[in-house]
Amino acid sequence: MPNQGSLEGVLVVDLSRALAGPHAGQMLGDLGARVVKVEAPVMGDDTRSWGPPFVQGSGGEAFSTYFLSCNRNKESIALDLKSDDGRRVLTELLRRADVLIENFRTGVMDRLGFGTAALAELNPRLVQLSITGFGHDGPEGGRAGYDQIVQGEAGLMSLTGSGPDDPQRVGTPIADLLGGIHGVVGVLAALYERERTGRGRVVRTSLLSSIVGVHAFQGTRVTVAGEVPAAQGNHHPSIAPYGLFRCRDGAVQISVGNERLWRAFCTEFDVDPETPGLAANPDRVAHRDETIAFVEAAFADHDAASLLQRLAAAGVPAGKVRDLAEVYAWDQLHSQGLVVDVDHAALGGISLPGPAIRFFDVDGSGESERARTAHTAPPVLDQHGAAIRAWLGLDRVATASAGATAPPGATASAGATAPAGVTATASATAGAGANRTAGAGA
Repeated sequence: MPNQGSLEGVLVVDLSRALAGPHAGQMLGDLGARVVKVEAPVMGDDTRSWGPPFVQGSGGEAFSTYFLSCNRNKESIALDLKSDDGRRVLTELLRRADVLIENFRTGVMDRLGFGTAALAELNPRLVQLSITGFGHDGPEGGRAGYDQIVQGEAGLMSLTGSGPDDPQRVGTPIADLLGGIHGVVGVLAALYERERTGRGRVVRTSLLSSIVGVHAFQGTRVTVAGEVPAAQGNHHPSIAPYGLFRCRDGAVQISVGNERLWRAFCTEFDVDPETPGLAANPDRVAHRDETIAFVEAAFADHDAASLLQRLAAAGVPAGKVRDLAEVYAWDQLHSQGLVVDVDHAALGGISLPGPAIRFFDVDGSGESERARTAHTAPPVLDQHGAAIRAWLGLDRVATASAGATAPPGATASAGATAPAGVTATASATAGAGANRTAGAGA
């Protein structure tokens, strides 16, 4: 029988859209929770229309690969949260839930009738996760937050790029992703605490706090040393040599993180580790340009493949820069379970980037992997709506809005797959007009 993971039996209701909240929900699903994704009727999650690229389904529908990236292991139900029917269904879901995820702007949940106090009264054991852009309070707590805006406001773009005049965004929506990860950490802590207290907690994080929370040594350069760090391209601000270095046919990356590695590097390439100005890390950092020139002179007559072999033999950490096609063809990636195959309702078999955490049991015979072994594909909009209503003992009241146009990949399905033990019935999208106010998103 497939193992569902450590959170088997935990019910998560995910009201979020875009990326931060959905990523949190996906992580909890990867850990074994049952995740019910509540989406706006007709349009669904914003990311269903984000693209290209889109991929075509068996019925001619177009599905966003963005949406597919952050919604595996979820069921979908379409609800108009401004309608009596939508609120009735959501109330019954939350009455049974262990965790709620939402990333509306501050005040939206209160206006919908699902504020923190009301939810605590409805279900005292509920853990409520709320993710915003800039925080729930403070002078700018009401601001909408999207990833790149927060990357800039939180200083990350000032640290990324070739120099102070070249601010760059990170290549993935890192503020959103970290917001989701920090949210999951908070949820797990609150679930653990609930075992002692019997009560849930409100867990709050933001894209801003998630970036500031990983400033690490760049932050203490400001708060302790009084410096203002700036982008330094592909070289570490506090360690040298540590970065990308040119060679005969391209470039390699090395990390000389201590003096033992510096001596090993110099021995391998027959250069003097006591070269004036380069003998100790603070000297090499202070003379960064000279250090880069020194290393690239040693690499000039060698191609990348031979350099990586020599550096590995010398024990110096090194690597190349892969594009994503190379990454997803890499044997090491597949050995770590970082690609999962799922069966999508309209696309058939597809492969998705997999979960980053693995679990193992240990006994006298050694280790055996113990994690979720069967993943489900990101859902078609309202794919599980009828089954969820049947599980709740509710009939559909609202009907689909006439003439509404769905975005690519947002077609509701009939005869949706039911949860275990529940018989599905034909479903259609519920009424229109669910609140789509941006809170924290890509």
